[in-house]
Amino acid sequence: MFPRPTRPSQPAPPFDPLAARRLRAALALRPEHVAHGLCTSYGLPYVTPDLVIAWERGQLAPTSAELSALAGMLWCSPGELIGRPRTLREHRIARGLAPEDVARAAGLELPAYLHMEDSGWQGNERQSAALAELLELSVPDFVTVTGREAKLAETLRGAVTTRWQAYVRPVAKAVPLERRLLEDSLQQLHQDYQGQMVASLNWGTGNSASESGDAGREFLARIVDHFWAAVQDNTG
Repeated sequence: MFPRPTRPSQPAPPFDPLAARRLRAALALRPEHVAHGLCTSYGLPYVTPDLVIAWERGQLAPTSAELSALAGMLWCSPGELIGRPRTLREHRIARGLAPEDVARAAGLELPAYLHMEDSGWQGNERQSAALAELLELSVPDFVTVTGREAKLAETLRGAVTTRWQAYVRPVAKAVPLERRLLEDSLQQLHQDYQGQMVASLNWGTGNSASESGDAGREFLARIVDHFWAAVQDNTG
């Protein structure tokens, strides 16, 4: 229905259909105006008004190239058309950067960088710092993009269920935070978890052990979110 040029298979970036429709309406453009501009100004001759409407209805998602072109047509940044980016590719697209820009800033050959977009970040500390600066990554986003979130979650589970002090150094390897902030956040996280367990045991419903276990599993399942909340509480 909407033929596109053959291209390597890549996951489409997250797309916010409502934002695209709102931005188009704010410019008083109709779908046919957007389609015409994408065809004539951005080299996408296959784009039709029906395809633009399908994007705005969430029936289809634009590719990375289409999203960048659509952002240009709507006078906005690509980041305004996507949801919260999580992967390295999504953060790059949100910043409107070409792969060559990121590879050059990180001191990588382009093929090596593109491989990391597909298989996971493998850069050293210097390259990681350059990546974080170029993409303006928050600490949580940096941890996610560099593939450290799963290891961080495992380490945090150990910190809240045993002695948190023993996990300061392992957590510090995954999270670039000042040591005192890290210690305060881990202590709070440990207290929050232990308090949750004690509170559920004191509910007095006759199923306290089961309810405590459920509460503990739910807390541990969202351990990374709880950790970032503790960091926020202890910042400043």
